[in-house]
Amino acid sequence: MPIIESTYKPLFWTKSGFVSTVFSGLARKVKHFHQIRERITLPDSDFLDIDWSYSETKNNKVIILLHGLEGHAQRPYLTGTAKLFNQNGIDACSVNFRGCSGAPNLLYRSYHSGATEDLDAVVNHIISLNKYTEIYIKGISLGANMTLKYVGEEREVPKEVKAVIAISSPCDLKGSCDELLSLKNRAYAIRFLDHLKQKLKPKLEQFPDKITIDDYKSIKTLIDFDHVYTSKAHGFEDAYDYYDMASSLQFLPNIKVPSLIINALNDSFLSPECYPVKEAKYNSNLYLEMPKYGGHVGFIQKGEFYYNEKRALEFVNEL
Repeated sequence: MPIIESTYKPLFWTKSGFVSTVFSGLARKVKHFHQIRERITLPDSDFLDIDWSYSETKNNKVIILLHGLEGHAQRPYLTGTAKLFNQNGIDACSVNFRGCSGAPNLLYRSYHSGATEDLDAVVNHIISLNKYTEIYIKGISLGANMTLKYVGEEREVPKEVKAVIAISSPCDLKGSCDELLSLKNRAYAIRFLDHLKQKLKPKLEQFPDKITIDDYKSIKTLIDFDHVYTSKAHGFEDAYDYYDMASSLQFLPNIKVPSLIINALNDSFLSPECYPVKEAKYNSNLYLEMPKYGGHVGFIQKGEFYYNEKRALEFVNEL
């Protein structure tokens, strides 16, 4: 498909990618919103906590929402989408990845950008409820990469999955990691790493045969974390093998489900490879929108809901 010309017009104070990213992540509030938690058991006996919110009208549609690195289902970038879709007759299932719901998961492994087996488990659980005939998926950042990988892999995507939306997607994980490790993103990288290490710390006592205190102390950067933990815990040789295997970029040509990617051009987390222009031009199911502004998961607009949320609903309704 031709590249979509974006209609996003930022407020004057949100043109800075840094301001847009930080405000959306730390200052935004979504009020008068309620979720109901359900815990589902995964095929490997671990669990996921999923948080439901419902439309006031009976319907057969649901959107699955996936958060970013070290996020959770109460982050405003998920609750904002859920509330908007609920107001428009669509239920929402906001997923907490393993270990992200406030309760540590049971196994040594946790979550990562390419863990589509967990998304598949959520989709199958929703189908088993015999309530929904239309399922949409919207992923944010890490969750966006997972979403695109899910619909592009060699699997039979359930017929109930009608469309997906990927926001601020690091389609090339190695490129995105390099950007995060650059000086301009140092504050973000330190914050992410601190959260990741704090969550890993209890596993030192739980799984002493898998990770030692020396391993833990050797983690100084995000790529160290992926070398020491992410790759080893999830069956990859090292961080680079993980980035290579889990990046969604290679799967985009295979996507057969209508898929919208919105990646801002001033997103400091994304490398040039994260803007899949060629792939979008040669796949009629892939829609790529590259607003000039928006930062990373920003897209601030006046009013309660943000641009990417309104565009997600618009994309679903157009189908």
